[in-house]
Amino acid sequence: MDYSQEEVLQYVVEDDVKFVRLAFCDVFGKQKNMAILADELQRAFEHGIAIDGSSIAGFKGVEDSDLFLFPHAQTICELPWRPDTGKVVRMFCDVRTPEGGVFVHDTRQLLMQAVEAARAAGVTFRFGPEMEFYLFKVDELGKGTRTPYDQAGYMDIAPDDKGENVRREICLMLERMGIQPESSHHEMGPGQNEIDFRYADALTAADNAITFDTVVKTVAAMNGLVADFGPKPLEDAPGNGMHVNFSVRSLEKDASAVGNLELTMQAAAGIMAHIPEITLFLNPTQESYLRLGKDKAPAYVSWSPKNRSQLIRIPAAHEEFQRAELRSPDGMCNPYLAFALLIYAGLEGITAKAQLPQPAAFDLFNASADELAGLRQLPSDLEQAKELACSSEFVTAHVPQGILDAYCAR
Repeated sequence: MDYSQEEVLQYVVEDDVKFVRLAFCDVFGKQKNMAILADELQRAFEHGIAIDGSSIAGFKGVEDSDLFLFPHAQTICELPWRPDTGKVVRMFCDVRTPEGGVFVHDTRQLLMQAVEAARAAGVTFRFGPEMEFYLFKVDELGKGTRTPYDQAGYMDIAPDDKGENVRREICLMLERMGIQPESSHHEMGPGQNEIDFRYADALTAADNAITFDTVVKTVAAMNGLVADFGPKPLEDAPGNGMHVNFSVRSLEKDASAVGNLELTMQAAAGIMAHIPEITLFLNPTQESYLRLGKDKAPAYVSWSPKNRSQLIRIPAAHEEFQRAELRSPDGMCNPYLAFALLIYAGLEGITAKAQLPQPAAFDLFNASADELAGLRQLPSDLEQAKELACSSEFVTAHVPQGILDAYCAR
């Protein structure tokens, strides 16, 4: 919604809003917030609200810790699980320095800069993440266990699928928050679920992914459960991915189109060229590498139409919805940082008019050593991912040193 500050100030008075949550993320994509009374919102718009940056992962040291949150009026959203009387709303914020400048470790700002770089090149990117999560039971103390909520399988239905009503509540809550779910279903693992929402511009898609994480965990808790987006929460069951659908269109030629397949394929070629060195930011935990190479999660740098064993596939779709799907990321990534790097890599491919290599039109999970010999591999563990990122000119050109240091020290 394109609300102005004046419209938001009027809304909080007329609709009995009592609290405003000023939301932002640390460098790893974990959402944080500062709650203020609605009467303080005018001051927040004009002067920002101070926070201690030294207490936020990857931000600043104690010797220079003052930072300020400046809310974006157009991101205002009511939190439906809070009371109707004395409402609570949330706005995403810019993190700024005391001098009013952009804080270089604010990854939402990094994504905004990437979007502007794409616009300067005459293109725009759209993203649509598919996010998987497990629902686990809690013990008598309310602590999460590793006991799945059900034993259902892929696209099973109730009563085997016990998560059906939880997914329904999540979808309805997302809808009330202005996020349009496309589909939901039970995934392959016991207690595993997936909800997909519509593609959007890069910044909105990243905001939606952050919101989705909060909504899923909130609804799960309301149902006496715990939601887990971890890449491999169960050793003997499929991991959780965050497949990223993306498309690119020309601002000049494709004004009414979702995407341009030629530009999207060039962007995909750019992403494939840089994927090993940016994997650290798409798969940022050691657990991430227990997922890759198993249960349809890729281990090689390859692509193919439709084939789900590949890093990138081109799903079957009507022409206006054609897109590429990157299958390696998981839900532990920071979507702002991940989407920014995918845009920059994609722009390199578009600028160079890069062509994808020959498709790997075979099942990589059952391929012979000879068939796999010509393919590059994704990092096999977190340490290798760190080494590739730290030695990458592409990464150091687009990721501030402090953020890179935070990821490599994790």
